[in-house]
Amino acid sequence: MLQVNGTDFHLPLSEYSFERRFDERGAIEWMQANWSKSFVFSALYAALVFGGQHYMKPRPKMNLRRPLVLWSLSLALFSIVGAVRTGSYMIHILSSSGFRQSICDQSFYSGPVSKFWAYAFVLSKAPELGDTAFVVLRKQKLLFLHWYHHITVLLYSWYSYKDMVAGGGWFMTMNYAVHALMYSYYALRAAGLRVPRPFAVLITSAQISQMAMGLTVSGLVYRWMQAGDCPSHIDNIAWAALMYLSYLLLFSNFFYQTYLRRRGAEAKTSKTD
Repeated sequence: MLQVNGTDFHLPLSEYSFERRFDERGAIEWMQANWSKSFVFSALYAALVFGGQHYMKPRPKMNLRRPLVLWSLSLALFSIVGAVRTGSYMIHILSSSGFRQSICDQSFYSGPVSKFWAYAFVLSKAPELGDTAFVVLRKQKLLFLHWYHHITVLLYSWYSYKDMVAGGGWFMTMNYAVHALMYSYYALRAAGLRVPRPFAVLITSAQISQMAMGLTVSGLVYRWMQAGDCPSHIDNIAWAALMYLSYLLLFSNFFYQTYLRRRGAEAKTSKTD
């Protein structure tokens, strides 16, 4: 039996022993005491990123194809498993309790299937900063969207987990699912395989949809929090809304510049030729 906001019901999902044994209370207490360390990680990350760019400027780019394949494949597998586990739990909450409960429910942080993956999700935002090392060492163009997204996701994830705020189940499940696609794509590209262009378009479209849904969930948490059954804080909702709005604008601009404007320029060039 699983208790969700005071209501007991049978959970038809089987959990693995390591998921069942995971001490989510200890994890939450650790995060409450240490969440501000995310600022230290972010500061070190920014210093290493921009210091690394300065260091690499007079030096030749590095060929890191094999490490990049292993890195991307590892994160792809982690994201796929995380998406399956949190996704199955999300489907269960939706089917048994409805959409509102799926947003307001806090059991994603303590449920036997999802509690391990919720904590793994927020912790993973620190090692994911390593993505940028490959960009810097290979002397690729570093977009503002890239490093801004890494820093703010780390800060918000750690900040939110400590309070077990409503909406976290949606945020985690969507991010796991999009990252499963994204890192799989990176692994294939790093391995030298030709990936059809529509797959890249699909990933960016999924990211834009994720940000739009994140804004929607934030708005619903604010609305339903007034009724007392959607636990969160005004400051958390405000930061979430600002974060998702900025992502929505940045990813939409990236989509336009990469897929629409470039395609128009290529079509114009072919006509001229």
